Amino acid sequence: MTLLSDGAAILPDLVALRRRLHAEPELGLDLPRTQALVLEALDGLDLEITLGTATTSVVAVLRGGRPGPTVLLRGDMDALPIEEKTGLPFASANGNMHACGHDLHVAGLVGAARLLHARRNELVGDVLFMFQPGEEGQAGARVMIEEGLLDASGTLPIAAYGIHVVPGPRGVFATRPGTLMAGANHITIQVHGEGGHGSEPERAHDPVPAVAEIVTALNVMVTRRFSVFDPVVVSVTKLSAGTAFNIIPDTASLGATVRTLSRESLAVLQTEIPRLASSIAEAHGCRAEVDFEVVYPVTVNDGARTAETVERLGELFGPHRVAQLPDPLMGSEDFSFVLERVPGTFVFLSASPEGVDHATAAANHSPRVVFDDGLLADQAAALAHLAIRALAADATPGSGS
Repeated sequence: MTLLSDGAAILPDLVALRRRLHAEPELGLDLPRTQALVLEALDGLDLEITLGTATTSVVAVLRGGRPGPTVLLRGDMDALPIEEKTGLPFASANGNMHACGHDLHVAGLVGAARLLHARRNELVGDVLFMFQPGEEGQAGARVMIEEGLLDASGTLPIAAYGIHVVPGPRGVFATRPGTLMAGANHITIQVHGEGGHGSEPERAHDPVPAVAEIVTALNVMVTRRFSVFDPVVVSVTKLSAGTAFNIIPDTASLGATVRTLSRESLAVLQTEIPRLASSIAEAHGCRAEVDFEVVYPVTVNDGARTAETVERLGELFGPHRVAQLPDPLMGSEDFSFVLERVPGTFVFLSASPEGVDHATAAANHSPRVVFDDGLLADQAAALAHLAIRALAADATPGSGS
């Protein structure tokens, strides 16, 4: 039996699990129902399971038949605060939604655990399964690392892999070496002035026009301080000021998301944004207070591991189902915390259903996005194959892996 045929055999179970997860999405770091479903799905497998204390994570270690290194496989579990509008028979009705496909990631990782468990006697080493809450902004991967994730098997993993579903031509895997996804950062700028009557602005220090100028200046700065070959995205998404039409407020504020593709750009932003905000505020007789929060680092795929990943997915599915992305994406991903410590690869799997125009299909985080869970067998087989081949290569003298 092959991984693909064995994956096809367990596909009905994986689809059923995915749809149960989809109907009951949970948010953030506390996912008790999701954790219970994962444990139920893993029941009966010979795994060493550890549950998180700061979060409802599940860490499972599969010991191979012979001693060897460890490979990490990851699936994130949390949903988004979005009211679902897909009309699916298993759609969520609790106001939250698996609009980023994490329900498929969980089911696919369970599938990989089952496929690898059936082959455990052949493995030269161990496989570490990372079921992670809190990817959507809560840095669940970092929390799990702080709780000892990377030491769970007794040795630091030699490789780490994750697969993320996206809309696109059904069944195509895509990745790239080096920088894959942007780092995510949040900025909050408060401008403190001196309020007064709206009819007498000359007797106040109005923070509102200062904030308005900062919004414009942030966008201009991106085009003038950074190379187009190392792009930066700054999007102001929150503005707040005032309580009434005729009152100049004491304080006005803005919030923004900042995306970067290099540590160098991040360092410049951390210096220049506070300087820019303070200078503009001072010109208006006000004072700026800047909070710059680094949320997720840049997601960087290891070059060697990524070359191996492309080759190994091609040997399993055929080269026509593997593509290399020409450019990084400006979205962010907290698997980046793992890839800072372990050489590995993050891969996208296009999962638009048959008959859907992927060019116009709803995107991740849309209340209308739909993914084809018929690909779960391939997702599980891909993760299992990557783990098997990485362990086998490491055990081969002179393999260089």
